[in-house]
Amino acid sequence: MGKLYRDYADFLADHFPGKMQKLAVNAGFSCPNRDGTIGRGGCTYCNNASFNPSYCDPKGSVTSQLQAGKAFFARKYPAMRYLAYFQAYTNTHAAITHLLPLYEEALAVDGVDGIIIGTRPDCMPDELLHELAGLHSRHWVAVEYGAETSFDTTLRLINRCHTWNDTCRAVERTADAGLPVGLHLIAGLPGESRDEILHTIRRVAELPVDTVKIHQLQVLRGTRLAADLAKGLYDIPRFTLDEYLDLCAEIVRTLPPRIAIERFLSASPPEMLLYPKWGLKNYQFTNLLHSRLRQRKPL
Repeated sequence: MGKLYRDYADFLADHFPGKMQKLAVNAGFSCPNRDGTIGRGGCTYCNNASFNPSYCDPKGSVTSQLQAGKAFFARKYPAMRYLAYFQAYTNTHAAITHLLPLYEEALAVDGVDGIIIGTRPDCMPDELLHELAGLHSRHWVAVEYGAETSFDTTLRLINRCHTWNDTCRAVERTADAGLPVGLHLIAGLPGESRDEILHTIRRVAELPVDTVKIHQLQVLRGTRLAADLAKGLYDIPRFTLDEYLDLCAEIVRTLPPRIAIERFLSASPPEMLLYPKWGLKNYQFTNLLHSRLRQRKPL
C-alpha cells in the first residue's frame, strides 16, 4: 500500500541520511505581542509551559539544554542525530548580534546537524534572513512560522498582531532565500467552521511551503481564551474526536503531496487542559487517522 500522506520523516529523509530527533531549546526570548513591541498579553490561547519539555530550562545555556535533551533520548536511541529546535516564544525577536551566536552555539554541539527556528511571520527582517541563508550554506537551517489561520478577523480576536498577508510574504521571502519553510496552524479557533479551516488549508497549498504542523485548539488553564469562554464573550467549535478525525482526513486530501504534514494533534499536560479531553497521545491519534485514511485512495 502507498503512503497515506507525506509525513515529516519523509521530509527529513530528503535532507539527512539517518533518523533525526528534534531537541527543543528555550533561549529565553519573549514575543513582540507580549513585551509591547507591537502588543501586550500575547496570544489568547498561549500557555508556553504546556509544550516546554522538562529539559528546557532558559536559565541554562543552549549547549546545556541540548546536552540534557541528548541524554534524555540517547538511552533509547543511541545512534540518533539531532536538530536543535528553537521553539519557545519568538526566536528571532532580538538583535542579530544576539541571535547568530545562539544559533552557532547549537550547531557546534556534537550530534546536532541542523537547527529549526520557530518565529512569527512579522519578525523576520531582511538582514536576518540574509544571514540565515548564509548559515544554511554551511549548515542545515529551517524556519517555522506560526500562521495559525488565514483569517485576519480571527487573528485579531486571538491577539496575534499580524495578518495573513504577513504570513504569505514571510513564506515567499524565506523560500526565495533557499531555506526550508514550515507553517504552524490551529484548527478550531473562535468563530471558524470546518469550511473556514479547510479554506485556510487551500490557501496554504498555494504557498511555497515544505511542511505544515496542525493541531486542535486547546483551552488551557490560566489563558485569556479560557477566561473569555467562561465569560461567554464568544465560543469555539466543539469538535468530537470523530469529527476532528474526519477534518484531518479532509486536510490530507486537500494539501498537495509535496507538503509534508508533521502532526495533527497536540497533547498538553492533563492538569492544564480544559478542552478537549480526548485522552489520546499523538501516536494513538495518528493510528486512528491512518485507519480512516485507508478507506481512501493512498498517494
